[in-house]
Amino acid sequence: MKSLVIAALMTTGILAMTSCRKDPVKNLEGDEGQIYITKHSDSVNFSSFRTFSIADSVAVISDNKLEGKVRTNVDAAYINAVKDQMVQRGYTLVGREQNPDLGINISRVYNTSTGIFDYGNYWDPYYGSYWDPYYWGYGGYGYYFPSYYWGTYSITEGAMSIDIFNLRDAKQTNKISNVWNGLLRGSSVFSESAANNGVKALFDQSTYFKVSN
Repeated sequence: MKSLVIAALMTTGILAMTSCRKDPVKNLEGDEGQIYITKHSDSVNFSSFRTFSIADSVAVISDNKLEGKVRTNVDAAYINAVKDQMVQRGYTLVGREQNPDLGINISRVYNTSTGIFDYGNYWDPYYGSYWDPYYWGYGGYGYYFPSYYWGTYSITEGAMSIDIFNLRDAKQTNKISNVWNGLLRGSSVFSESAANNGVKALFDQSTYFKVSN
């Protein structure tokens, strides 16, 4: 499993450590303080998938607990941005009843924590990636993440998490595997204006995610 992190203009020069500026990130504006993180299964051929479906609401996860589902204007903006990026990369949007190759869930995650984690444990339950097997019609199937490597994290505010699952092979393997995750966190992440640019940044750093011509 590979992971990639891009920070958008986190600093514009050498920042001095002074008593009056202990947290320079607070002085950044708009998407300057946002961080985009992606990880994917390096054993998956993304061009082998053709169709996808996406949940019509966004899961709300607070302190590692699923609180419910919402669809505000912000959530709709993220859902539409993901649809657009997938279509631009050659995938076809279909209904969940049409046996899509890929299933996509988007989550709002509210946590504040720092430390060292194992990716295999961090994304669920520590970060709370959410999978609703009943929504996709796979009730009773196991929820599976491939193993990852160790890393560090620092989460000081909420984030938007996009999880993409392999539905095509679920019946053969009896498990639903996560093949891609995109995480967007930082200032103004829960705004309509952040949706298009943030989702585009996640997919732009995932050049392997496209249908072959």
